[in-house]
Amino acid sequence: MSKRTLMIALAASLAINVFAVAAGVAAYVNHTAAEDRIERSRGDRAPRVPLMEVIDTLDPPVRDQVRDTLRRAALAARPDFQEARDTRRRAMGMANGEAFDAAEVSALLEQSRASELRGRARLESEAVRMLSELEPEDRVLMSSILARHGPGHRNRTNDRRERRDVPVQAASD
Repeated sequence: MSKRTLMIALAASLAINVFAVAAGVAAYVNHTAAEDRIERSRGDRAPRVPLMEVIDTLDPPVRDQVRDTLRRAALAARPDFQEARDTRRRAMGMANGEAFDAAEVSALLEQSRASELRGRARLESEAVRMLSELEPEDRVLMSSILARHGPGHRNRTNDRRERRDVPVQAASD
């Protein structure tokens, strides 16, 4: 390799690396600016803190009681949520199949929603019972448990827009 070719390759490599660093910095700045805009758009709302971080701030005996109560409630509601998922999969399978029956699909979806509501009702009633047993300061901290969507909730409308070009696959039972 001649000296000239080596210098050209070195200059090209340097240009590519400078471009990559600039792109990384621009992406970081855009991400930070977007986070700032989101925080400003929230206005007076307090930022959401993950539930487990809130639980970790409680005194150890209360923390253990809250974790046990939430674990028991989740285990009690699990069959309802599993039934809701299974029934929805059956409805999707029927909708994707040759023998489409609108009434049957609607009935399965209604059954799925009922199962999900049953599971949610179990979780919420146990949460309210647990909140009634806490001291006022701890109850204020834990009241966010009654929010319908946690901090990781994504906007389903935006998710649908992102997935428009993704083909729908048949559900596997």
